[in-house]
Amino acid sequence: MTRAAIFDVDGTLVDTNHLHVICWWEAFRQAGHEVATHAIHRAVGLPSEDLIAHLLGEDRDKDEDADLSSTHKALYGTYFERLAPIAGAADLLRALDGRGWRVVLATSAGGSELGALRKAIDADDVIAGVASADDVESGKPAPDPVHQALELVDGDAGSSVFVGDTVWDMKAAAKAGVRPVGVLAGGIPRADLEKAGAVAVYDDPAALLAALDDSPVAELERRS
Repeated sequence: MTRAAIFDVDGTLVDTNHLHVICWWEAFRQAGHEVATHAIHRAVGLPSEDLIAHLLGEDRDKDEDADLSSTHKALYGTYFERLAPIAGAADLLRALDGRGWRVVLATSAGGSELGALRKAIDADDVIAGVASADDVESGKPAPDPVHQALELVDGDAGSSVFVGDTVWDMKAAAKAGVRPVGVLAGGIPRADLEKAGAVAVYDDPAALLAALDDSPVAELERRS
């Protein structure tokens, strides 16, 4: 029975959420759309097409979607060399690997963006796999990325955790039968994460690492 520790990346391991907000805000502005930054913030974590639909509605001009996504991607790309990890990110991944967990990333990022994120995390030696939105039919909050992450390491859902910072992460984990664990590093309130299914919430990866022996991680270890 393989225990998988699945991690969202943006806002969970790397401090990128507010960069995404500004880049999406500017992409919408350039296309003539006024979208409030607080609304964009709550949509971060959705795949690009779903984020656009969530913010502009299903009756939008869908022909704009590709250009909006490309503009966001180009703007965000200017930050790649400056991305910073969230406190404790690499230490937490290495600690879990040392306890026998298989560490998997579940992210909508791919290509050079994923490379920049992994460089910022600086823990490739313990990352067993990456489940990208490109590998599944539906991104979070659908459970598909979590299922894909489990499949990569032959993980058992009931013995695994998903650590994320958005309601979409918590919902995806709950639907997949994996323990949802929230972090506040992405800026989403504790109450929202708990309402979406989080069984525990920590300030950031460093806080989870410090409390690891009293966390859902340790609880699942004691079961096996």
